[in-house]
Amino acid sequence: MTAAMEMPRVQDCAASSCAYNHTNDCHAFAITIGSSDHAHCHTFIEMPVRGGLEQAIAQVGACQRADCRHNAELECHAPAISVGGSMDMADCMTYQSR
Repeated sequence: MTAAMEMPRVQDCAASSCAYNHTNDCHAFAITIGSSDHAHCHTFIEMPVRGGLEQAIAQVGACQRADCRHNAELECHAPAISVGGSMDMADCMTYQSR
């Protein structure tokens, strides 16, 4: 199991309409990446209020994309990730197919 101190950081996030996004930084405690068809950020949520912890910079808590070269046992092992638009508004831009 990956310890919280070792989880990859969300280096930047271009999903500006996400309630956890504050000036291109994600302030959720941890995010989940994955979908059956692409590397979507499942923590993305559009709301009129901003959420998250001001002092926190999100980490990747889980990754459901077993076909990513950074994934081992459904844990992300990239040094950091970026979230941005690809197939939709909030995808892991660090995803690389094996």
